[in-house]
This record gives sequence, structure tokens and C-alpha cells, in this order.
Amino acid sequence: MKTDGIDALSMEAVADKAGVSRPLVYKHFANRSEVLTELYRRETTEVHEELSRAVTAAPTVLDAYRALARGSLAAAAVHGSAFATLRSAGVSNAALRKEQRSRDGLTARYFARRTVRELSIDEERARPATAMLLSMIDDVLAQWRRRPTAERAASLEETYMTIVSAALDRLGGSHGTQRGAAR
Repeated sequence: MKTDGIDALSMEAVADKAGVSRPLVYKHFANRSEVLTELYRRETTEVHEELSRAVTAAPTVLDAYRALARGSLAAAAVHGSAFATLRSAGVSNAALRKEQRSRDGLTARYFARRTVRELSIDEERARPATAMLLSMIDDVLAQWRRRPTAERAASLEETYMTIVSAALDRLGGSHGTQRGAAR
């Protein structure tokens, strides 16, 4: 029987690690599953906040896409195995999925609005294009997990940005998203 890791997590272990009594832990969490769910929620919220800060600080929409790609790859390197472990332990429920969809919706609206504003792309074209470009982050991460190295992350980021830049150039009639690159 495994004696460490997530399998060893019990309400008693949580109380011992926190230096509190078991009844106090039970006052806040009904069971082990609730502890794991709250841990997952806390960590995903932290990653989302870090990514949001990087994206909103980016001077252009292209820089925002790059910040998202780079930040997502960095988060996968730091948190990926923990998130996978928590998901494999059954930490996935309707409430968490709803929270993630809400965050994804906020991200998509932010990028679409910024695309419309900065590149003068019609909103009816910007919204679905944004959704497609953002959904590619999952594919970037899947490719990185196959060979999780810094070099691979840099290569995937550049490939993603080439696709984003080309798509936005095409949609916007080449409104300068390639920053002076030869056309």
C-alpha cells in the first residue's frame, strides 16, 4: 500500500500538517474529497490570476497571446503533475468545470475585445477566431507534455505565435500584426 502522496492524504494527515485538531478540519471540510477539491480550486485560481496579470500587462494583443502561451507552458511545468494527480484522484465536478468555463469565457471575451479594438477586426469575425486561437493552447500543452523541455516550450511558443499572427493578419487585412515583417 502506498504511504505517501495523494493516496496517503487523510483528514488526520491534514490536521497534523496544519497543526490543528481533526474536528477543526471537519468544521471546514466534510471529507477528503472536499479538501482535494478546494486545493485544486485554489491552485487553478492562482494560475489564472498569474496568467491574467501577464496578459493584461502585454502592450499589444499579439503580446497578450504570447504571454498566455508562455505563461501556460510555465504553469504546466510547475503545476502540471499536481493538477494531473488531483484530477486522477477524482477532483473534477460540475462546480469546478463551471468555474473553468467561466474563466475561459472571460478570457475569450477579453481577447476578442482587444482584437477588435487594436486590429479593427469585425467582432463577428473576431469572436470565433479568438475562440479557435485560444483553444489551440490545449494542443500546445499536449505537445509539450510529450517532450517537456525548455527548448520544446520555446519552439511550441514560436509555432503558436506564427499561427496567431498569420490568422490575425489574414482576418484584419494585414493591419501590421507582423510588426513590419516582410509580406
